[in-house]
Amino acid sequence: MNITKDKSPASAKSPAVDSGATKLMSVRDAIIMAMSEEMRRDENVFLMGEDVGIFGGDFGTSVGMLEEFGKERIRDTPISENAISGCAIGAAMTGLRPIVDVAFMDFIVYMMDNIVNQAAKTRYMFGGKGQVPTVFRCAAGSGVGSAAQHSQSLEAWFTHIPGIKVVAPGTPADVKGLLKTAIRDNNTVIFLEYKAQYNMRGEVPVDPEFTIPLGKADIKREGKDVTVVTYGRMLERVIQAADEVKEANGVSVEVVDLRTLMPLDKEAILTSVKKTGKVLLVNDAHKTGGFIGEVAAMIAESEAFDFLDGRILRLAGEDVPVPYNATLEAAMIPTVERIKKYILKLVDKR
Repeated sequence: MNITKDKSPASAKSPAVDSGATKLMSVRDAIIMAMSEEMRRDENVFLMGEDVGIFGGDFGTSVGMLEEFGKERIRDTPISENAISGCAIGAAMTGLRPIVDVAFMDFIVYMMDNIVNQAAKTRYMFGGKGQVPTVFRCAAGSGVGSAAQHSQSLEAWFTHIPGIKVVAPGTPADVKGLLKTAIRDNNTVIFLEYKAQYNMRGEVPVDPEFTIPLGKADIKREGKDVTVVTYGRMLERVIQAADEVKEANGVSVEVVDLRTLMPLDKEAILTSVKKTGKVLLVNDAHKTGGFIGEVAAMIAESEAFDFLDGRILRLAGEDVPVPYNATLEAAMIPTVERIKKYILKLVDKR
């Protein structure tokens, strides 16, 4: 693997395609497409992690990549998260651009010292000269029966650390566009992929240059009565709830999909809150210390507070370890019915 300053060698350029063309595919396939396109574009990009090669990744997110890119760029690693993160960060410091398949997000606890005390701070401490362009892809959340030690969403931990970017897309198209941008970014990025949504399908742009900037929220539904702010796995449920309360109750819900938690698109949130005067915040991570608490505080401290017609409401996962029992697991996180109930509570149509 050669270190090169040319990020788009002529030999790696893809043939021209219709920039508006899309293809129906799963989140899993969107991940493979994004990584493959970036590896063709830049020979410094490589994938590393446990079982990413012949096995194709614990969740099938690198199937077929070993055959195209070879074992030098699709690197199977020992079962040692501390070693994996240390090698990735060291490689990034020397000019490469590693993508780390963390597999279950829970395993990132073994990487915390390297990520928090080394990767996050190096660029700042060396005045921008010590860049650490590393993407840590994390299979997050519940919904597949993986129990308490393999089902956590730990994004709030990383949003607390300056120097780390945190991305949590909720659609296949956003997964592709944001993952490509994360790979090109010169900072450390924590990229959440929700296990329960690897099979989710949607239209995805096939243009190799399709990217989505970090730090830009997206209005997935426009509305005038209530703002619901969410991200990741909960986006699908929030959209369903918004559509159902509009049809059944005539309530117009604006859905703000954060997509990126750090950097946070504060302007998009505050603009929507000023517009509707009512806000519900939804995520599947635990409520206490969860990221939506930071969003609530930001709204309360801003000029948008004066536009509110009621309380800021939060709806999140219960403060218990994720159960293995399927019924208990499903009850732990916000359902479409609970989201609808909270929306109607805000407009006093319970």
